[in-house]
Amino acid sequence: MNKTSENTPDLAAMTLGEIAVRLPGATAIFRRYGLDFCCGGGARLHDAVRAPGIALEQIMRELQLLDANAARDYPATAPALIDHILQRYHETHRRELPELILLAKKVERVHAAHPMAPLGLSDALRAMAQELEAHMMKEEIVLFPMMRLGAHPGIAHPIARMRHEHDDHGERLREVEGLYRGGVLPDDACGSWRALYAGVRKLADDLMQHIHLENNVLFPQFATELPTTPLCPGMLTPNERAG
Repeated sequence: MNKTSENTPDLAAMTLGEIAVRLPGATAIFRRYGLDFCCGGGARLHDAVRAPGIALEQIMRELQLLDANAARDYPATAPALIDHILQRYHETHRRELPELILLAKKVERVHAAHPMAPLGLSDALRAMAQELEAHMMKEEIVLFPMMRLGAHPGIAHPIARMRHEHDDHGERLREVEGLYRGGVLPDDACGSWRALYAGVRKLADDLMQHIHLENNVLFPQFATELPTTPLCPGMLTPNERAG
């Protein structure tokens, strides 16, 4: 299974991020098997597949059925990709998260006594919204304008900061997904509860794709190595600078 020809890559030895970039549709497979291709995109496939009941050979068979020449749903050039990220993800997060928070509050209040109620989900979503907003503002005010001017040595510092914050977003997303119990609904779930879980599922898919596009497609066009000097102060919040 792992033998390769000149034109067939050894998928098992490739990183999740590389596969996600190379094969449109791979991210859906990774999501189905619980593989972190955005924040954990540097892990090689054969190392990432560790969970009991997940067969490397099965995942590879599914990946090999994908067409590497299929059209991607995002542009390749940096300026166009930045515009895509802003419109498809930044605007979407800002539009959808407030409604999800309101829905979560309603479900928690109305179904507080239900054993499957997602108690604490609204607080977790609110914290995610605040962190995402601060992160997106840094990209919009500092990083993306720098990228539109072209590559230069100093850009590695804000990119490193954004990668670090992406890891934090990944941790927050795992917290949210834990509170939402993997999307399992009780038989008596109301319409608001069902809408909430559908929204959280979409948020998770969107956020992972958002981080993947930045970590694995956009950022490598400007900086491939992390800086060894301190991060740019302009990419820190006042609290972080004070600390």
